[in-house]
Amino acid sequence: MANRPSAAARRTRARSDDLQVVYEDDAMLVLNKRARLLSVPLERRRGAGSMYDQIETYFRSRGKRLPYVVHRIDRDTSGLVVFAKTGWAQQRLKEQFRRREPERVYWAVVYGHPRPATGTWRDLLVWDGVALIQKEARAGDRRAVEAICEYRVIETFRGASLLEIRLRTGRRNQIRIQAELRGHALVGERRYRSASEPRREIPFERQALHASRLSLRHPVDARRLEFEAPLPADLISLLERLRHQR
Repeated sequence: MANRPSAAARRTRARSDDLQVVYEDDAMLVLNKRARLLSVPLERRRGAGSMYDQIETYFRSRGKRLPYVVHRIDRDTSGLVVFAKTGWAQQRLKEQFRRREPERVYWAVVYGHPRPATGTWRDLLVWDGVALIQKEARAGDRRAVEAICEYRVIETFRGASLLEIRLRTGRRNQIRIQAELRGHALVGERRYRSASEPRREIPFERQALHASRLSLRHPVDARRLEFEAPLPADLISLLERLRHQR
């Protein structure tokens, strides 16, 4: 991943007044990203707003340098994202992610009721660079990468469940594809879902996925930091609606 998005991709001006800062110091910045907002600008989606654009405006208004990207979450996923303020801090933080040291916890609403109620999902995935989606890897595919996460059913509803999911690997779209492979696509999912699987449709405008907790070591002094982002209003509303339909 590049240290910073290219200038061509960063053409959209953005307001920083709705930036939800969870933590900030001289080395790093932790934000609560709202859904339907890119983490960083993409060349193929020029003109689409991103959290990076908001940070750029926020930093420049305070006379600071542009941020460095550490990791990202999907456009329609809400929750915690980390940026670095120096190249050195970025390197230290990204090394933690490469070693799978940070604890990353998501909440997801999926169709159906996963059995057993707790478990581990392990898959071999391959990224389709043309379709821009993850796929289950075929036997012997040398491009295959391992995807691992642990899940726990928190609450069940009529035709759906609320899960807590801990990532052990951080593959692109990982939770979305692993849930779909087991017949439990995320509510609101548009890309990773089987058209042949009958289900009672639950209206929701995005995939019901939220990066709720993150724990990592500070890049300067290595102290353990823990962050939490409360569920956004749309997911709270979805859960209330499902509870009333039992």
